[in-house]
Amino acid sequence: MAKRSVEVQVLDSDFSVLLRESVTYEFKMETRSKNKFRNFIMFCMFLALTGIIYFSYFCSDQVCALTPRKPSWTEWNPKIPVQDNLGKPLSLHSNPYNSKSSNPGLSYDDVLNENFQFDMNAHDVMVFLHIQKTGGTSFGKHLVQDLDLQRPCTCQRKRKRCYCFRPNRNENWLFSRYSTGWKCGLHADWTELTSCVDSEFDKNEGDSVKRRYFYITLLREPISRYLSEFRHVQRGATWKHSRHWCGGREATPSELPLCYDGESWTGVTLDRFMACSYNLAHNRQTRMMADLALVGCYNTSYMSPLERNRVMLASAKRNLAAMAFFALTEFQRIGQYVFEETFNLRFGVPFDQHNATLSSSTLSTLTEAQIKKIRVLNSLDIELYEFAKTLMYKRFKKLKSRDPQFEERFSNLGKLPGRTEFNWDQVIEDTTYSTNT
Repeated sequence: MAKRSVEVQVLDSDFSVLLRESVTYEFKMETRSKNKFRNFIMFCMFLALTGIIYFSYFCSDQVCALTPRKPSWTEWNPKIPVQDNLGKPLSLHSNPYNSKSSNPGLSYDDVLNENFQFDMNAHDVMVFLHIQKTGGTSFGKHLVQDLDLQRPCTCQRKRKRCYCFRPNRNENWLFSRYSTGWKCGLHADWTELTSCVDSEFDKNEGDSVKRRYFYITLLREPISRYLSEFRHVQRGATWKHSRHWCGGREATPSELPLCYDGESWTGVTLDRFMACSYNLAHNRQTRMMADLALVGCYNTSYMSPLERNRVMLASAKRNLAAMAFFALTEFQRIGQYVFEETFNLRFGVPFDQHNATLSSSTLSTLTEAQIKKIRVLNSLDIELYEFAKTLMYKRFKKLKSRDPQFEERFSNLGKLPGRTEFNWDQVIEDTTYSTNT
């Protein structure tokens, strides 16, 4: 498990209480001689001065500081995520929008290095953070239908919902769109999920259950993902029912104004799509992976845009590195192998790689100025994706080196006896859409 750090702070209020008690004692001594009283005062002052010198020179700032030290945002390095307490909330930096992060889950290092196993018979839960237009719909269906399980999920075609229960009792081991539904909001992000998932399970299983959470997600090449979202919105998608919950409340209309009038943005041009500063498609992956409490949630006046971007990117990298599993849409086979080796679970079908999409055909019609503008609007996502690619190959290489049967395993991914691919809709087209997906 990740190491926990404990901070002890002596606050000004505590020091004031001690001082008041000392003064009370001094008044009681007033009946004695003035000389003794004066000696006592001098002795107290000597002790106080000695204590201050000790605290200042011999005790660490984080443990013995008389007042909490406010961290400087300039100490954040957006290129390298913070390495302490991976997988845990950055509560130290969350004020004044300090929302409860119940359980951000076990980190990848917990799962791999400390030899944790995903135990479906206990209280382990896999939580899928589904970012729009990253291939999450197909991956979500793989999770509920194509895993080789002792007790497979049972799915209802008309409802497009599955019961994914543990082998020994009717409790969910998977928190996702196709198993539990959007319990924490439509396309809930990291901030929403970590403050919501545990309470949702408490409603069904009771708050005495000690669960372990394994967060997973998919990322996609930012330019392709952005264009895919543009085409999706152009056809009528809005995701207007998303909560955007942070700091104990939903974002207000003044914090997130709509970019369009009426029911949807159907028929919007790319230039208009890019021009709206409140468009959540800009750097969507970074925003959904970050702890938004660190940047004042959706209150953009909480800090400067430059600082907001730096902190949000650093947080997104940290959270991604801490996740038990993530994959990239452009590397399906690697993602499948890493998932199977990480969780010791097998898919009954190979993941298909679809490189020809509507977003790629749209890209070929754009001007250089439009492409440059898209890159600027998604600069955080571009850096996050490069970080993710490097980290993914590092994990893949490590798993590969530990697998003596790698060549055989990798060439036979998804080949299990008697398994055929499940498909609700025959073909998952990029042209299909819903305002609630």
